[in-house]
Amino acid sequence: MLLNIVESYFEQEEKMKRILSTLTVSALAVSMLAACGSSNAGKTTTAAAEQKESAKETEKAMEGTKAAVEEMSGDFSDKKVGVCIYQFSDNFMTLFRTELENYLVSKGFKKENIKIMDGANDQATQTNQIENFITDKVDVLIVNPVNSSSAATITDKVQAAGIPLVYINREPDQDEEKRWEEKNWDVTYVGCDARQSGTFQGEIIASVGMDKLDMNGNGKVDYIMIKGDPENIDAQYRTEFSVKALQDAGMEVNKLDEQVGNWDQALAQSLVANALAKNGKDIEVVFCNNDSMALGALQAIQAAGRTVGKDIYLVGVDALEEACQNVLAGTQTGTVFNDFLTQSHAAGDAAINYLGGKGNDHYIGCDYVKVTKDNAQDVLNLLK
Repeated sequence: MLLNIVESYFEQEEKMKRILSTLTVSALAVSMLAACGSSNAGKTTTAAAEQKESAKETEKAMEGTKAAVEEMSGDFSDKKVGVCIYQFSDNFMTLFRTELENYLVSKGFKKENIKIMDGANDQATQTNQIENFITDKVDVLIVNPVNSSSAATITDKVQAAGIPLVYINREPDQDEEKRWEEKNWDVTYVGCDARQSGTFQGEIIASVGMDKLDMNGNGKVDYIMIKGDPENIDAQYRTEFSVKALQDAGMEVNKLDEQVGNWDQALAQSLVANALAKNGKDIEVVFCNNDSMALGALQAIQAAGRTVGKDIYLVGVDALEEACQNVLAGTQTGTVFNDFLTQSHAAGDAAINYLGGKGNDHYIGCDYVKVTKDNAQDVLNLLK
């Protein structure tokens, strides 16, 4: 699956090369045919007329070639892109925004025309940034909202300005997405279904087996949950579906604690340390909605003298490089690859489609990838 992901990145470029080659050959063929036709008609036209006609045909063919190429690639050197990220300090969004910028530049946008703003995890700050982008008359906006519940307000502002809008990573609710479709607006969401990531977390834990998980012998999987932003739909789905996957596997569960870590490593470390002090060895599994919090949880686990894979199990989401290294080392049970490569490229392509007048579906999805010791090195190789 990972190989397919990598191969898909280069498919569009290879396709363009083939088209360029074909169109160029076609243009040259027209030129040659025009020359041959002039030769056969030598009895009624002069040599100068033949050359002039041939030149016209060649020029016409090359114009067609150029137009066809431009239709696919576009000239985006003068296009302005506004990008709003909820918080630069988020490890995953750092990977995402860096890849997004590089991808847009590779597609012909000028780096100086791509403005990326840090919302500092404050919706008022981000809203002000969006208003500034509207005033600056950007050609397209890509927004990772601080609060998904603010999507309707954001959408109204951007649509009133006639600017296409691409939401990323944090999905607005179904009512909002339905509104885009009903009004036929140039608005789309690019991201993965967080229910899948939660399910994969639960499946990783379930694969350990009840004989290893049930260390206190009560017949249940005793766990704590460290959540991201409770308003964020990804946090909600990962929290719900990670536990549901255990239940679907026929395991009885027991929640010992559930705390909001807000995606933050240091906060998660403190929360897990408190939970371990309160619940002791009864904690058998630590679920974290992302890997930053899982890294903090690991620090607390090790400080408490516990050992992942021996007397406690730990999972996260994102497949950050350090998390994948921990999976290989056995200090994290598993993670889930939140494919920032495919998502950032898809977001860039959605922006390009809007600028080219082609439009997009209102939802553009991709898949997560379950990461265990079996494939963690493959994911690491991809990240490098």
